[in-house]
Amino acid sequence: MTGTSKPATVEYADRAPLSPDEVAARIAADIPLGAYVNLGIGQPTRVADYLNPASGVILHTENGMLGMGPAAVGDSVDTDLTNAGKVPVTELPGAAYFHHADSFAMMRGGHLDVCVLGAFQVSVTGDLANWHTGRPDAIPAVGGAMDLAIGAKTVLVMMTLFAKDGSPKLVRACTYPLTGVGCVTRVYTDHGVFSVGPEGAHILETYGSTLADLRERLDI
Repeated sequence: MTGTSKPATVEYADRAPLSPDEVAARIAADIPLGAYVNLGIGQPTRVADYLNPASGVILHTENGMLGMGPAAVGDSVDTDLTNAGKVPVTELPGAAYFHHADSFAMMRGGHLDVCVLGAFQVSVTGDLANWHTGRPDAIPAVGGAMDLAIGAKTVLVMMTLFAKDGSPKLVRACTYPLTGVGCVTRVYTDHGVFSVGPEGAHILETYGSTLADLRERLDI
């Protein structure tokens, strides 16, 4: 970890690691007012449930919608109204629909302020690996991640800090096939929040672990 001018780490070692919903709420708190935002398939879609309606944030989904609302439940479920992950969602007043090609033009053209993606690995310099583990039996899932990684002005990652085998997912260099190079600026995990980039990784917050604990478990 490098950078002497970085802000001090805030430690919440006396509490449990964050749940996926708590991570989503933490991310929602950092999204700028009025931003155009894409939420990636999987856990990042939870962020929609924690955005303040007064924030003016407009959610984009790559299957062709602007103005997506929180996940739909109960009588609000419309099977024809889903996000890119096929999860039923709601629409907000003024929502718009458009062709898939137009949606990707928005993604590639730099029109999105923020995207939130899941990841298999993120490097300390902001490289992203989230479409394939490289295993021969693994099913690749490219989707729109590469377009978002290079097209969005800010790329945030939501993931668990450690894989099921205990290995860290925030690494010095990605060993999985890359989605994008140097595209991620911040990583939100169950054990902490990290800034990443050309100067390396810096731990901004810890949850359920001390700074010393994470430094010992992460070889970054």
